[in-house]
Amino acid sequence: MHSHTRRALLGASITAIGSGVLAACSGPGSNSGPGPHPASGSPSETGTRSAAGGPGHRDGHRDSGFVPKGPKGYVNPSDPEVIAAERERGSGPLRTFTLTATETSFDLGGRTVRSWSYGDTLPGKEIRVTAGDILNLTLVNHLSVTTTLHSHGVRLRCDMDGVPGLTQPSIRPGADFTYRFAVSHPGTYWLHSHSGMQLDRGMYAPLIVEDPKEPLSYDKEWVVVLDDWVDGVDGSTPEGVLAQLHNGKSVQMDMGESTAHDGSGHGSSAGTHDSAPGKPVGPSRVLRKGHSDMLRSAGGHVDHPYYLVNGRLPKAPSVFRARPGDRIRLRIINAGSDTAFRVALGGHEMTVTHTDGYPVEHKRTDTLLLGMAERYDVLITAKDGVFPLVALAEGKNARALAVLRTSSGSLPDGSAHPEELDGRFVPARLFVPAESVALCDRPPDRELRFKMTGNMRKFNWSFDHQPYSVEQRHPVREGERVRLTLINTTDMWHPMHLHGHTFALTGMNAAGARKDTSLVLPHHRLVVDFNADNPGLWMLHCHNQYHSESGMMTNLGYQK
Repeated sequence: MHSHTRRALLGASITAIGSGVLAACSGPGSNSGPGPHPASGSPSETGTRSAAGGPGHRDGHRDSGFVPKGPKGYVNPSDPEVIAAERERGSGPLRTFTLTATETSFDLGGRTVRSWSYGDTLPGKEIRVTAGDILNLTLVNHLSVTTTLHSHGVRLRCDMDGVPGLTQPSIRPGADFTYRFAVSHPGTYWLHSHSGMQLDRGMYAPLIVEDPKEPLSYDKEWVVVLDDWVDGVDGSTPEGVLAQLHNGKSVQMDMGESTAHDGSGHGSSAGTHDSAPGKPVGPSRVLRKGHSDMLRSAGGHVDHPYYLVNGRLPKAPSVFRARPGDRIRLRIINAGSDTAFRVALGGHEMTVTHTDGYPVEHKRTDTLLLGMAERYDVLITAKDGVFPLVALAEGKNARALAVLRTSSGSLPDGSAHPEELDGRFVPARLFVPAESVALCDRPPDRELRFKMTGNMRKFNWSFDHQPYSVEQRHPVREGERVRLTLINTTDMWHPMHLHGHTFALTGMNAAGARKDTSLVLPHHRLVVDFNADNPGLWMLHCHNQYHSESGMMTNLGYQK
């Protein structure tokens, strides 16, 4: 990945971080994004589709809206309520991009693997827009199986959310789909496949939404994407590893659409699975040992052979070049499937400015813990020398490595362990949201409670012992403040993600940091509040890919 050189920006006080005060206290119909209201028929109201290999359609809610299986009385992905919420997000310049899902080879730094990706780079090419833009992103499917694309963390219209069987039909081989939606809030987000185990290949890319009134002052920007890697190593595939974890038994979930085989050795599914679980292949990748004190459990289930920063192995790391004294903004994204990373930059302290794209009151720390799909933005002042950026795979006795270089000198060893990794640590619950994005103190109108259930022996991860079905609906109504309580009854940690919304952590702060993904430790609970201001059908799921594909997913639905 190329480093992104940024112009020096005008400084601003810490209390002014983040643009666009959210309408957090408004009643029904409120939204959390600024912007002018476009006239009917504006670009933000339309989406171009050829998802099933047929002709494209404009304004799908009128002539080609997708209606998933499920009970009546809920807002469907392209219903008028969705269009109205999208209109409120505004209409700005149209920004057009194309991604191609394809099979290709990567050089990870002395090791070449064959896998799937967006284009021929790992991670996929960065998509960068400005808050207020209309993103027009076409995904072309050159794979032999179906796929979709999810814009993780973005508050967008439901029919552009990319969940096969729930918000759209899968994109068949040879077809394409144009995701078109207003991007109202700045932040660090990312794109990834939401089909089966494809995320545990190379099917992800950064999505950076710049702030047109950026209050932070910095000289350069460094996008850091972390990953755990197994595909193409000694015959391993993510589906084969999932089969190993299930002792060769297939996973049965109702994804709303059927699975067929295309003769390629993979399945072709119009549902969430990109391939049938099949048989275990390659050496055993089941993690047999390891413990993390920070996670209070095993580090995960999969012993990935490689851990990467920006697609590179520690023995041949990516190098970010700057000058001593440069102020650098790091946007750190955990794109892994089964690994939480503890991150530190040798010789530097970090100032945390954002969690999951939303600003917080600045806090200094030495190290960060990122569960899968979490993001942190930090500022550092570069010192003179060569410094390791280490992402320790928690509980797995392994690490990923990148390098900050501001002068001559040899690269750090791949086993580098800067003292900052064991230094100050600020957990997510201690961050205070910036005033511009803090939810007001309002009692919840509705409470939803879910028990997270399952165990390693059966690998039967679920909510309330119920495997996933596309027809599941947990009702909310537009305008409500919803309290979501997630009770982890298992011996494993889970990074929980809610689509289409950001929530506020509760606990020490009445309305805590805004996030879309948060860790729930074993035998603990997570309590969050969110505003029901984005009508549609929205997934709630564990972002451990092996857990979600085993059944730890469910759906929230807005009632008519």
